[in-house]
Order: sequence, then structure tokens, then C-alpha cells
Amino acid sequence: MLTGLAVEKLGACFGQKQVLNGISMTIGPNLVTAIIGPSGCGKSTLIRCLNRLHETVPGARQSGRVLLDGQDISQMDPVQVRRTIGMVFQKPNPFPSMSIYDNVAAGLRLNGVRKRHRLDEYVEKSLRMGALWEEVADRLDKPGISLSGGQQQRLCIARAIAIEPKVLLMDEPCSALDPVSTGKIEELIQELKKALTIVIVTHNMQQAARVSDYTGFLLLGELIEFDETPKLFTNPRDKRTEDYITGRFG
Repeated sequence: MLTGLAVEKLGACFGQKQVLNGISMTIGPNLVTAIIGPSGCGKSTLIRCLNRLHETVPGARQSGRVLLDGQDISQMDPVQVRRTIGMVFQKPNPFPSMSIYDNVAAGLRLNGVRKRHRLDEYVEKSLRMGALWEEVADRLDKPGISLSGGQQQRLCIARAIAIEPKVLLMDEPCSALDPVSTGKIEELIQELKKALTIVIVTHNMQQAARVSDYTGFLLLGELIEFDETPKLFTNPRDKRTEDYITGRFG
């Protein structure tokens, strides 16, 4: 089943500070949707609202609705929400005390997969989907943190997709990586969208143009424009979007 998200009048606060205001957008299935905007505009908060991570911050509140295939995620078990809507963070964060194998298997074990042959199958499949299997197949028992930065990020992607989410959120996944590693992640995103719906926050507009099908431009907590990526970058409707993508501010 194809899985999309609908965001309806989403607002988010930290205490008295309003971070997002009235965000509405449709995130289509098996597409890559990029969220761009200057630092502090609410990009990371937006995607943390999409799998109920925002509510885990003390004093954080949100309003409006996020619908997963028509179902309000606020009415769902948050653990199930995060199984269905996985997340990869800005800085690679493999579990430091675990091997490459156990990093990928950790979520599977939490979800009740115990038999070794099943774990082996899932781990290999996930590492292949994460474009990492060929590089680590002969050293699965080595620590995850022994890998390079780009490999660690692909390991974190493999870990996130091992439990077979339907949506993958990526919060600036390449910001700490070199150009070669960034290129591998971008290639991986194009492969993964065949099986997943992907939302990526990026400060790199060239990256958004390369990898995404749709792009949303956020400014001061408001969604200024949301459109097909080629249209938004070549013929934006709002002057603020044009000013941002041409480098006049931001």
C-alpha cells in the first residue's frame, strides 16, 4: 500500500515561542519531498512533528493534524507511529557499543525478531538497501563507530529501514559528510523512494533540486511556497522564495 502524509494547519510551540504556524501540505507516496529555508525557520521542528518526536521535548506543544493515510497520528500509539515513520538524524549516531550487525538488528529484536536466520536475512537486506553491504559484509562484527562518517550515516539509514517503515524522515543527513559520501546518500535516496515515502530537510538548495520531487520553502515558521521542485526553483510564485533561492538572503 502506498503511504502518504497530509499536514493540516500544523502549529508547534516551545513554551510560549511559536515555531510553526498553520503549515498545510500533502506529502505524496513514493516521492522525495524536500524542506528548505534559512536556519531557525522551523524545518527540523516540522519533520519532528511528523512522527510525534516534537511532543517528547518538555514544554513542547503542537496543534493541527498530521494524517498518515487518512489516520490522525495523534490518535495512534506513538511507538507504532515511529515504527511506520522512521527518522535519520543530521549527525550519524550508530549505537557506540554495538557491532555493525547489532546496530541494524537492534530494532528488529525490539520488534520480536529472535531467530538468527531471520535476523541475518533482514540485516543483509537492510544493508543492501542502505548501499553498504558490499563494504561491510566481511566485518559485521566490527563496531559501527569504526566506519567512516559516510558509512556510519548509511548504517543509520539501514538501521532505520530494517523495521520496514513506510515513511523515512531525513534531517540534514549529509551536512556532516564530504562530497563523495553526500553523492552516495543522494543516490541511495533515489533508490529508497521506490519503496518509501521520503521527507528530507536540507540547507543545501542544490541538493534539494537534485534529489526531490516536491519542495517546500519555510520562512519564520510559515510555509511560503510548496510546489514541484523544478517549478519552485525556476519559476517561484512568491518573491520571498525567489530571493532565498537566488541568495539575496538566508
